[in-house]
Amino acid sequence: PPRPPPPPGPSGRRSGRLAPRQQRAGDAYRDRYVVDVPRDVARTSVDPDHVLDVAATFGRDARLVVEIGSGQGEAVVAAAEREPGTDFLAVEVYAPGLAQTVLRASQRDLTNVRLVQANAAEVLATTLPAGSVDELWVFFPDPWHKSRHHKRRLVTPSFAALAERVLRAPGEGDDGRPGGTLRLATDWAEYAEQMLEVLDAAPGLRNVHGPGNAAPRFEGRVLTGFERKGEAAGRVITDLEYVRV
Repeated sequence: PPRPPPPPGPSGRRSGRLAPRQQRAGDAYRDRYVVDVPRDVARTSVDPDHVLDVAATFGRDARLVVEIGSGQGEAVVAAAEREPGTDFLAVEVYAPGLAQTVLRASQRDLTNVRLVQANAAEVLATTLPAGSVDELWVFFPDPWHKSRHHKRRLVTPSFAALAERVLRAPGEGDDGRPGGTLRLATDWAEYAEQMLEVLDAAPGLRNVHGPGNAAPRFEGRVLTGFERKGEAAGRVITDLEYVRV
């Protein structure tokens, strides 16, 4: 049966304990950084009738970057600090990660970061307006490396369709802007192959570097502790880059 949702954002735990600094940051800055969304039946679900007013959320009209699975917030906070003219929306389900992202953003007094605690598929399917995203980031999603768990992976044909939905379409006529960009990174070679197979087959996406080819390392992605661990374990990092067509 439906359960009442927890308080959204860092103060409402999804799993794990919050460190004292995280809890204090969540309590002090939740209203500034965390977007309250109406819930459906699950703790991290979003009412399918809810559509995010992006301009009202950030208080301006600007280029929008969305990171799915923002983790501890290292990438999104560093990018927001580097690009104050761009707005960044971080999507994450786990409260400790959200709280750490709020802590990082508040320490830098950033005004162009917002967070939402919600399931990625729902955010892409209904919460974000169609064609509203300039860049969509998916960095190091869980590889679910055991064969029996592959069905849990994020990057599937249905994900590709959702990415197409939210990415900005290419401009026409005098506009002529390219479509929105989908950027991915993984340290799991077999998952990288699956990503290429799925996304190269998506009718609304084009591999910037040609079918079957990886991209150079995205310069806008900071080197995180997670990536360092992958490299230390001997895993090769694969970046992918697609544009909406």
